[in-house]
Amino acid sequence: MPLTLMLTEGVLPKGSEKIAIAKITDSMLKWHGLVDHPVMKPNITAAFHILPQGSTFSGGKEISGAWIEWKVPAFAFTEREVQVGFGRDASEIVRELSGFKLPKDNIYINVVHAVDGLWNFNGEPMTNAEIGAAISS
Repeated sequence: MPLTLMLTEGVLPKGSEKIAIAKITDSMLKWHGLVDHPVMKPNITAAFHILPQGSTFSGGKEISGAWIEWKVPAFAFTEREVQVGFGRDASEIVRELSGFKLPKDNIYINVVHAVDGLWNFNGEPMTNAEIGAAISS
């Protein structure tokens, strides 16, 4: 389940991106009841991208911001409690790491539900049902 964290340059102190990735990953697992799960935790992947000043916008106007995007199976992030809890956690993680300089209004979160059947766990494409079975075992 890939996490992409995109940040305008200077939003977080250099090097703290790794801390943000770890904390956001842990929050996602926490809200799905999968903390330290032996199948799920190693299948949460992530990348961060630092975007140059002057290249990020909201409403057509230049801003400094943070974008958190997940690509997950259709069964993830479906419960409202999980959506709200994770959204609050992730926003607070970024705000805290920014030294509370980044306004909440400039933190954006979205989730993309991926096509079933091509999740690659251990080199094998898996369906949502197969992932569910692996998580349950």
